[in-house]
Order: sequence, then C-alpha cells, then structure tokens
Amino acid sequence: MSLPLSTNPSSRPPSSDAGSAGPARKTKGVLAPAVRGLLALLGALAGYQIAESLRTSSYAPDLGQPGKILWLLAFTAAGLVLGYICGILLSRAVRRGLDHVDEIMEGATGAEVVVGIGGVVVGLVIATLISIALVRIPLVGVYLTVPIYLLSGYFTAYLAAKKHVEILRLLGLRGAFEGLPGLTPSKLLDSSAIIDGRILDIATTGFLEGEMLVPRFVVEELQHLADSADAEKRVRGRRGLDFVRRLQSGSGTVRIDDRDYADLKAVDAKLVRLGRDLGAMIVTTDYTLKKVAEIQGVQVLNVNDLANSVKPAVRPGEVIEVKILREGREHDQGVGYLDDGTMIVVESGALLVGSRVKTEVTSVLQSPSGKMIFSRVVS
Repeated sequence: MSLPLSTNPSSRPPSSDAGSAGPARKTKGVLAPAVRGLLALLGALAGYQIAESLRTSSYAPDLGQPGKILWLLAFTAAGLVLGYICGILLSRAVRRGLDHVDEIMEGATGAEVVVGIGGVVVGLVIATLISIALVRIPLVGVYLTVPIYLLSGYFTAYLAAKKHVEILRLLGLRGAFEGLPGLTPSKLLDSSAIIDGRILDIATTGFLEGEMLVPRFVVEELQHLADSADAEKRVRGRRGLDFVRRLQSGSGTVRIDDRDYADLKAVDAKLVRLGRDLGAMIVTTDYTLKKVAEIQGVQVLNVNDLANSVKPAVRPGEVIEVKILREGREHDQGVGYLDDGTMIVVESGALLVGSRVKTEVTSVLQSPSGKMIFSRVVS
C-alpha cells in the first residue's frame, strides 16, 4: 500500500513559502557567479605573486623586459583560469551545501540554531589560532587559511548542533531555553500512542505544547503492520495510519521527521536516540519504553498516566459523606459540594437541607463545563 504522507515543502500553505523561497532562490543564483569571480581573482593574484617570486629568485633566467612581462602575464592568466575552474567546482559544492542547509533548517529547533551559531564562533577562534602558524608557510600559507576557516567553522557547528542538549545541560541553560515561547520541547509520538487514539483528543484540546513529530520509521512500522497477513495487526496498522492523517489535518504542529539511524534496528531504540538528539519528549503508552527512555535521560509522557490522573475521584457504588446545602432543581433533590467544589445531587435530599448524610454514588456525569455526581441517601 502507498502512504500519502509527505514532508515536501510544496504541500505546505503557499503563505509560508512565498515569502522566503523567492529571496533564497535569488541569493543562490547570485552566489555562483560571485564565487567564480572571487576565485578567479584570487587565482590571478596567486599566479602573479608566484611569477614575481620566481622572477626575482637567483635561479631565474634573464628574460629581458618583454620576457618579464610575458612571464607575469602567463602566470597571471594561468592562475585566473585555474581559479575560475576551482570557482565552478566550489560554487556547485556551495549550492549543494546550501540546499542541504535548507533541508536541515526545516527540522531544526531554535535551540539547535542558537547552539550551532555558538559552535561557528568557537570554530572561527580555533581557525584563527591555527592560521597563525599557517601564514608562516611560504607562498601557499595565506591561501591555506581559507579552507581551515571553512572546515573548522563547519565541524564545530555540526558537533554543537548534534550535541546541543548536552551542551545546554552542561551550561545550565536547558531549562531556560525550554521556558522560552516557541522553544518548548518537541513531542515524539510512538506507534502505541498513535494506535491508542487518545492522543488525537489530547492534541485537539491543546494540552500538548510545542511541535509534535511523527518519525518516518514509526510511520514505516505502522505501514508494515497495515500490510501484515495477521488480521489484528492489519487493523491496528490501518488505525494508526488513519490517526496520523487526522493529526496532520487537524493540527498545524504535526510534522513527519525523516531522520533515521541505520545502525539501530529496533524502533524503540531509534525513538530514544532521536529524543536524546532533539531534546524532545516521547509520547507513548508503552510502560517498558517509558522506563528505558527515562534511564537514558529522555523525558516521557505516558498517556495512561494522564488518564489515571484525570479519572473521577469517586466511582459508582462508593459511599461518601456530604452536607446538603440547598434544594435541587428537580423535585425532592438536595444539592451539596465536595471539598474540590464538585457538585453532588442527592435524591430524596430536599428534606435534609443543612444535614450531613452518607450517600451512595449512582453515576458520574463528565462534561466540558465540569463534573457532576448523582447519589442517593444511604438509609
């Protein structure tokens, strides 16, 4: 079966892309000729300097004035051509790099971007220290500093973004970043929580803050279940895929994340690794996954724990003591309140206003406006 889930930017609302795609495309179009021109000029300058150094050396032949000019022109032209060729190759590499950066920024969090920028600064400082030694190398020393700056800035930024959670924790800034608007931890949805279905109501009511992520490997797990020969697994898989689609259409904060870990086979292990890398929280109903994730320092939201925490304080058949404060709306009813403010309606309690009586709960009515308990007096 085919799965109509996509993270293609073309599937997003036009308003989100129209304002950024145009300037980004123009910038990339101008960048290529600028890189080629810059490298050509640097090549010509390098060729001229090499020619001048060779001409003034003791081993250089006496070429005369016309020969000196041709000598300089030949080396300058060779450097220009070589620099232009290098510029073509570099501009293509830069273009691919910028496309890759765009893909990364699609799924990057604010904390990753901030820590990554700090990594670039650290990398430039390291490159500056290395360049002090490189510039002493004759002829090519000055030109070696350029790749050193590029590589050092790239690798330190990559490592900083990859380990941004640990870095923020070491600096004591993890909590500060999580408290900022828009930087709340993302929520990774496990297949068990998706198949359970209650996550859809929780998300609709707005109790989950931050972006909700459904990893691609979780979607593939659901698809594998939906294609299973076992009828029960097939129903669970299709139910899960249906809930993913409903989450996508019902909330703008649900996104499919394409990151994967080829070195890991188990989906739960991948989920824990992704949660640790992103600093995200895992939403699940799997008790074992909850324990394993917590051992590795990943926070978990268990839907079953949430359900237990909001279950009714009283159940039908339970006997509670309540003081009847007034008559109810219906005939022969009395009304009282529990300590938490929940209203309890007592049958045959109209004549017992002002008295504290024992009542047996008959039913509990839960509505968006609150909870109401119905009971009768225990004789």
